[in-house]
Amino acid sequence: MQQDPIHAAAPLPSQRHYGMDWLRIAAFALLILYHIAMAFSPWDWVIKTGYAFQWLIPPMALLTPWRLPLLFAVSGYASRKLYDRNPGDFARSRALRLLVPLAFGMAVFVPLEMWVRVMENGYPHGYLHFWALDYWRAGDFWGREFPSWEHLWFVAYLAAYTLLLAGALALRREALLRAIDAAADWLGKGHGLLWAPVLVLAAARLALLFVAPERQGLLRDWGGHAQYVPIFLFGFALAGAPQLWPAVARCWKGGAAMAALAGAVIVAVELAYPGTQVPPHDVMALDRVARTAMAWGMILALFHVAERYWNRDHPWRKPLAEAVFPFYIVHHPAIVLIAWYSLPLHLSAPADFALLLGGTGAVCAATYLVGRRIGWLRPLIGLNPLAKRRDSARETAPASGVV
Repeated sequence: MQQDPIHAAAPLPSQRHYGMDWLRIAAFALLILYHIAMAFSPWDWVIKTGYAFQWLIPPMALLTPWRLPLLFAVSGYASRKLYDRNPGDFARSRALRLLVPLAFGMAVFVPLEMWVRVMENGYPHGYLHFWALDYWRAGDFWGREFPSWEHLWFVAYLAAYTLLLAGALALRREALLRAIDAAADWLGKGHGLLWAPVLVLAAARLALLFVAPERQGLLRDWGGHAQYVPIFLFGFALAGAPQLWPAVARCWKGGAAMAALAGAVIVAVELAYPGTQVPPHDVMALDRVARTAMAWGMILALFHVAERYWNRDHPWRKPLAEAVFPFYIVHHPAIVLIAWYSLPLHLSAPADFALLLGGTGAVCAATYLVGRRIGWLRPLIGLNPLAKRRDSARETAPASGVV
């Protein structure tokens, strides 16, 4: 029997998929660079540097459709590994690991961003006054809606998907896993993995496009959930269905080609309808289909890269994987505050970028390096309690956290 080439070149079998760790590390590093670039782009964002480079539109338009779907897919993969390791503790451990940092971030880090947001609109008070008296409100305040997840919306969505899945598994475990495995078996045949998910995701997106407004919010983002939930479940299925990996190997080239074609459409639409210009309905529909196709094509291509080329361990993998969640929690307010306080300096664009990149990296690294040594702080910034680190020999899930 001829061995599949993707596994022939792989390292010796291991419970842990190192490639998924590296993919997750790379995805979050790219996300931080993306958010820094947002401060220099023509698009609206939390804070602007005073520069608006039009040339940033094409590369950022090519990143936008797939950067978050990829993270949901990787998180789904990690969730299945964690579930298989300890089904009875899955819901509790995920709730603690996601909801505790979410609550801490909403109380400590998000207020910093919201203060800058209202300061931009003329808010007259300092941060302590804002945090004590004005942050804990609901509704419109100085042109901003409170409360706000800000960048932690991803953690809120992921927690909701994970806990709903945990509840479904607790109620109908065997039936649900059989359904997931059956879907994986079907997708694993031929090239169904390339085209079937795109059809389903695009149909769902188009069905909601002109019915449910595209807006963020856990209880109102139906268009987002229609994309993210199936992709999260795909990652969950892939971790328990090794028969899907040969399908990924067969389909990744088609996925890469599909992503390239879809990316050209996305960039063309962005350039033709810049800023707040709204394209006609048919162009808008084409754009949404292209975004869906690009997201799925990139997931297939990058999962293949993770399996074929990155499934190797390295001394840096474990600390980098562990640092991802603290970096994610802290990076956004760090960018916003550094950009806000650097505005009066009127720096050149290269100097401004270097300050944002270096300053954000330093704040993130300091948060991780200090926080990892303080037992009570570890769970608040998304790290495992110290007692659990002794169990590291039994690693099975990609990374020390699931975001």
